[in-house]
Amino acid sequence: MQENQKPLAQPEEKEGGQNSSTENVKKDFSGLLGSLKTFFGELLDIRSNTDQETTIEHIKNDIPFKGHNSWILICSIFIASVGLNANSTAVVIGAMLISPLMGPILGMGMSIAINDVDTLRRSVKNFLVMVGLSIITAFLFFRFFPLRDESSELLARTAPDIRDVLIAFFGGLALVIARAKKGTIASVIFGVAIATALMPPLCTVGFGLAIGNWEYAMGAMYLFLINTIFIGLATFLVLKILRFPMVRYVNSARRRLISRIASLIAVIVMIPAGYTFFNVWKESRFRNDARKFIHTVVRPYEFSKGGMFLENLSEINYKRDGKSTIELVFMGDEVIPTNVINTWENQKQADYPALKNAELRIVQGGQSDSEQKYNYVHELYESSKKDLLNSAEKIRFLEDEVERLRKLTYNVDFAKLSREAKVLYDGVGEFGFSNEIRTDFATMDTVPAFTVKWKESASRAQREKEFEKLKNWLQLKTSNDKVEIKQLN
Repeated sequence: MQENQKPLAQPEEKEGGQNSSTENVKKDFSGLLGSLKTFFGELLDIRSNTDQETTIEHIKNDIPFKGHNSWILICSIFIASVGLNANSTAVVIGAMLISPLMGPILGMGMSIAINDVDTLRRSVKNFLVMVGLSIITAFLFFRFFPLRDESSELLARTAPDIRDVLIAFFGGLALVIARAKKGTIASVIFGVAIATALMPPLCTVGFGLAIGNWEYAMGAMYLFLINTIFIGLATFLVLKILRFPMVRYVNSARRRLISRIASLIAVIVMIPAGYTFFNVWKESRFRNDARKFIHTVVRPYEFSKGGMFLENLSEINYKRDGKSTIELVFMGDEVIPTNVINTWENQKQADYPALKNAELRIVQGGQSDSEQKYNYVHELYESSKKDLLNSAEKIRFLEDEVERLRKLTYNVDFAKLSREAKVLYDGVGEFGFSNEIRTDFATMDTVPAFTVKWKESASRAQREKEFEKLKNWLQLKTSNDKVEIKQLN
């Protein structure tokens, strides 16, 4: 009986061992999670090394724009304006490093976060002085400086997108965290000054006002406000997370009123920040969908008669009022069929929601006269050159296209040529010229073709002799060995 009972006890021991192993695994896993939590908590903790009093003092000291700071700002604005005018990124970066623009912006974010109305008032006043002084300085430079080219560095500041929002926000986070650390990290402050780029937009505003281009001025000011709002927002959030002490007032009623005003200002600041982010996100989404639509739907279209899609001349125009357009430019002897355009429109509506209300415009050639094509592209180049200065690639493309079409069309001063032919060749009675367009269904070419009708009095020998001389002479005058001459009699 005892021997029979032994096997019955074994499963109980095994089950007890399994439970013990499971509990050990759970304990080890809990310990691992706790270790990871402790590790990352220590790794990302910034409260323990934050010097609140020194941070507030440093930010307040950087707010005023008087004396030295004013002159430093003026000099940095001049340097940035010269750099933008000369299209020199290095000079612009140098101007941003010495610019004291960040002080009042940090002051506004901090004062709202800690309920300090007096500091907020000083920050706003100095911020307005800073903006006004910067714009006036840049305006005077571009107004009276003789060279006012629209460089790519200038034009790049007239159309902000969602990346500018992200740069301003995370740059502001980095700046405030560096300011709050015991022993300020100067390299971080310099890096944020370069990344957020407060100086170039203000210079571009002055440039736009100097040349009377309100679109440039408004676009650049919009970029500057994006940077300002999101740097201030980042400052507000970081100081709230770090639990900076609120300013106390003797009068409790006054303290509550000030606190409510500060909270209201914080909400007011966050509303345009959110609205700006939403608008910029919508524009970025529209442009991304438009580029995808062009690459996946339009570009693969194959022409059967030598047409060409000029992607570099196609334009994506975003308008907040919903009147956005996508303009596609085509050249060649083949017209895009209506059913193909309708298919593109349907695909745009179905597969690209951001483009649903955008107008699809098709600009195409379809003419058989190469001279008309040449004139069209030449006029397009001249009218668009000012807008294309920010893209050397587009300019080179247009110049190559104009040169290619120029070679296809031979412009001959026929009146002068005919007078010379009359003097040199006695047997010629009539003389004619035309451009003949020929194709082998793979390539297309234009051949200068002349016609000659001999006088009845010209003998056969005279005709043969003058024909060879006339051909060689025309090849020399047109610099083209493809010249053809047809005899009409």
